[in-house]
Amino acid sequence: MKKVAVVLALLLVTISFVQGQERPTHEIHAAMLFNFVKYVQWPNETEAGDFVVGVIGDENVFSTLQKWYDGKTKGSKKYVIRKLGSAEEAGDCQVVYVGKSKNRDFDTVKASTIGKSILTITDGNGLGQKGSCINFKVIDGKLKFELNQATVNASNLKISSQLSSMAILL
Repeated sequence: MKKVAVVLALLLVTISFVQGQERPTHEIHAAMLFNFVKYVQWPNETEAGDFVVGVIGDENVFSTLQKWYDGKTKGSKKYVIRKLGSAEEAGDCQVVYVGKSKNRDFDTVKASTIGKSILTITDGNGLGQKGSCINFKVIDGKLKFELNQATVNASNLKISSQLSSMAILL
């Protein structure tokens, strides 16, 4: 229980950085993505292999994730941060982050991930309603996130109630 409280506190502190612009947005997105993963269960978590986080459309988020998390462990798996060359490559990941510059490719990312246990995280207006699992959104100068529970369920993922309680539910 203490661990959950500490991680939630860290997530709230991360979100509060946006207000004071003490950290670049790409660092905040990278830290939040990493924290989101802690609150999601994948059906194949105990299987051997790598835990692949793919990034398309944001070089800064990719570089930050790679620098901070590449090679670290997640249970019996290790994080592999991969820069995706195309939206079609999204189907080979456990998490896919779609940056603003590739929002127009979201439909292709979505098509590549349908029926697979992949957490999609986006940064674009309307992408939560369009089928992203989690979508970043700035409201009144504060970074928030939308959670599309229907997409999460269709992806066969389980989101903890702690994460759901902090989200804008769609």
